[in-house]
Amino acid sequence: MVYVGKAKNLRARLSSYFQDIGNLHQRTATMVTTAASVEWTVVSTEVEALQLEYSWIKEFDPRFNVKYRDDKSYPWLAVTVGDEFPRVMVGRGAKKKGTRYFGPYSHAWAIRETVDLLLRVFPMRSCTNGVFKRSGQIGRPCLLGYIDKCSAPCVGSISAEDHRKIVDDFCDFMGGQTAAFVKRIRKEMYAASEAEDFEKAARLRDDLAAMEKALEKQAVVFGDGTDADVIALAEDPLEVAVQIFYVRGGRIKGQRGWVADRVDEGGTSELVEDFLLQLYAGDAENIPREILVPAMPPDAETFERLLSDLRGSRVRIRVPQRGDKKSLQETVARNAGQALVLHKTRRASDLTTRNRALEEIQLALGLDEVPLRIECYDVSNLQGTEVVASMVVFEDGLARKSEYRRFVIKGVEGQNDVASMDEVITRRFRRLLDEQSRSGEVALSPDEQEGPMLVDPETGRPRKFAYAPGLVVVDGGPPQVAAARKALAQLGIDDVPVCGLAKRLEEVWLPGEPDPVIMARSSEGLYLLQRIRDEAHRFAITHHRSRRSKSMVESLLDDVPGLGEVRRKTLLKHFGSLKKLRAASVDDIAQVPGIGSRTASAIKDAVAAGSGQTVSVNTATGEIEEG
Repeated sequence: MVYVGKAKNLRARLSSYFQDIGNLHQRTATMVTTAASVEWTVVSTEVEALQLEYSWIKEFDPRFNVKYRDDKSYPWLAVTVGDEFPRVMVGRGAKKKGTRYFGPYSHAWAIRETVDLLLRVFPMRSCTNGVFKRSGQIGRPCLLGYIDKCSAPCVGSISAEDHRKIVDDFCDFMGGQTAAFVKRIRKEMYAASEAEDFEKAARLRDDLAAMEKALEKQAVVFGDGTDADVIALAEDPLEVAVQIFYVRGGRIKGQRGWVADRVDEGGTSELVEDFLLQLYAGDAENIPREILVPAMPPDAETFERLLSDLRGSRVRIRVPQRGDKKSLQETVARNAGQALVLHKTRRASDLTTRNRALEEIQLALGLDEVPLRIECYDVSNLQGTEVVASMVVFEDGLARKSEYRRFVIKGVEGQNDVASMDEVITRRFRRLLDEQSRSGEVALSPDEQEGPMLVDPETGRPRKFAYAPGLVVVDGGPPQVAAARKALAQLGIDDVPVCGLAKRLEEVWLPGEPDPVIMARSSEGLYLLQRIRDEAHRFAITHHRSRRSKSMVESLLDDVPGLGEVRRKTLLKHFGSLKKLRAASVDDIAQVPGIGSRTASAIKDAVAAGSGQTVSVNTATGEIEEG
């Protein structure tokens, strides 16, 4: 590791390095020419990024880092609860008895600003012992007492018991019990606004915003000396991304991640079991006291006994349910997801890999030519209502989003995926035949095309649906494949090959074949087919959710007096979704052309009455659900 840094925008940060070497500082130029790769870790907030940066610079001492190379420790927020009149202060170094500590924090100035802010709400003592004694001797408080940032116990303005209550409230707030205090400040803000004391309301508003920012969860540093490995997985049917954060002494000391092929159909619990065996069976020295996992292995007690015997002391395996450890595992899970996406992107962007994938598909399906253009179709519905279909296009193994199409199924009643697939294939390829039969069509030269694509002679642009695919993929098994093949045959098209990809076992089906084509799970061809199928499914689900949301809005607004079809469509166009309409105020709704205040109030009541209805996607099955 040669350099550790943080960035809100990683692309912008890296672009500042990868430019003409002559424009860079000599040290930066040396760093850029020395580095071999770039790796990143995603965290929730800038505060977490600062803490992780600090921790890793201290841990790895990167060659090109200048910040934090001294021996300073983290700053703490300390409250001297053992004193008669406790004091709040910012300090470093070892902890002392009779003092309660909060943090550590990334910057001393940040916690000082927080204390300065909180003293408005909790006016406890923050002065040194010398200042406290001198004020008591002269009978006059310091400046903080005059500006109401201290209750001035030094001159007897408050008793020790009352001051202790303020201190306890402050400690509770810093300890995470913030809801009651935030609610109180918000209530005072609204009261000041209603009393037209807008300066006070604005100050309270700013205080509230700054307080919430200052008290963001510190998910990358623990104050209890946690010794744990935090494991998270990101899965798809073919691959699994594993990410591990190593927490030692309450700080993240490092991370490790990789992507592996799935070798069976086991769930998350079985994957956790396999990875625990691989990680720790031969590495007893690095087994931590605690292992945080996304799901418990099938026989967790046996694993705990095994790891405890290897380590020589008790080892706990558990799934965090709340608190900072839960937050950290969510961060690790985000990084696992990023790693899987990055892995897929690298595979998809590699020309050699894409060519191998297309060749493997050609060989496995027995095609005459490499399928340079692949179209995939998927059908989505909710109990036979709002049936839609999607068509996605991949050319040379890359998504061609400008060629994506959506279909609303019109000629099928109820939930019938086979008939719906028949309709969408028929409509798409009938359009192809219509385009090809038009007079005056202009064909591109062989140097300009990789298939029979037609252009409009007036605009010079490719006509929609005018490009015949080299392969049609349908989401499903033999019934869907047969429906697609039948639709093509009825149109007289016999030169477009068809296959289906079934979700459960990732089997590839050909028309009329009793058995599926089994492609190796590590096959680049199967990976490409799966990625195309998943993209078609995502596109169909997105379309379905949009239509379902609009349909729900229309049903909720049917009984609103004075709201006809035209104004209902105007309302839908303005807000776009039921979620946004629900979040809108009566005044926001009244701003829509043709909607008055009375109608806006009726609309708000109608939407609120139907607030229990939701539309969501089942993440396990990908199906749309209503609740």
